[in-house]
Amino acid sequence: MLSEEAKERLRQNLDKVHAWPAVYMYKFIFEPETERLDAVLALFPAESEILRKYSAGGKYLSITVKEVMMSADEVVARYDKASEITGVITL
Repeated sequence: MLSEEAKERLRQNLDKVHAWPAVYMYKFIFEPETERLDAVLALFPAESEILRKYSAGGKYLSITVKEVMMSADEVVARYDKASEITGVITL
């Protein structure tokens, strides 16, 4: 889970560069494992644009998701949920 300080910093930075609602791009990297992949994909609605890309050696999977978000609070909440998934790096 993200600390309250980290959440507030992220919120402030997001509000500086985005006018809400806005399309926001999430990026996650992890070792491809079915349960982990399913957990990441479950964070997003079916209509989100999702791109999957494996590393050259196939050891890692990058997931890029674009979604219209209504506020920085929604983005922070999504990152907070993602941080609970073991082995997932959020960018």
